Amino acid sequence: MSLSAIFLQAPAQGGNSSMMMIMMGVMFVGFYFLMIRPQMRKQKQEKNFQETLKVGTRVVLTSGLHGRIAQVQDDGFIIETLSGKLKFEKAAVSREFTEARFGDKAKTADKTAEKKEIETEKN
Repeated sequence: MSLSAIFLQAPAQGGNSSMMMIMMGVMFVGFYFLMIRPQMRKQKQEKNFQETLKVGTRVVLTSGLHGRIAQVQDDGFIIETLSGKLKFEKAAVSREFTEARFGDKAKTADKTAEKKEIETEKN
C-alpha cells in the first residue's frame, strides 16, 4: 500500500467515527422515547392512583387478593377481606375492582349508595 493511499483513508475513518457517534445519539434518543419515558409516565399514573384511593373502594392487589379499603394510613392500607382485615403497602394495590369489572354501572351504584348514606345520616 502506498503512502498516498494511507493518507486518503485517514479522513474517511474520521468521518465514520463521527457518523457512528451520531447513530449512537439517535439510538439513545429512540430508547428514551420508546422505553424510558413511557415507563416514567406509567409510574407517575400508578402513584397518583394509589394516592387517590379512599375508604370503601374495592381493589385488587398485585397478589390477586380482592378486598375493600377499610382504613388509609401513611404507609399502607388496611384491606377488609372475607377472612378479616389485613395491612398492605400502597404499592400492593394494582387496580380498582369496581371500575375494572363493572365499568359505568359501578359508578352509578356508588352514587346511589352515597345518597342512601347521606339520607340515613340526616335521619
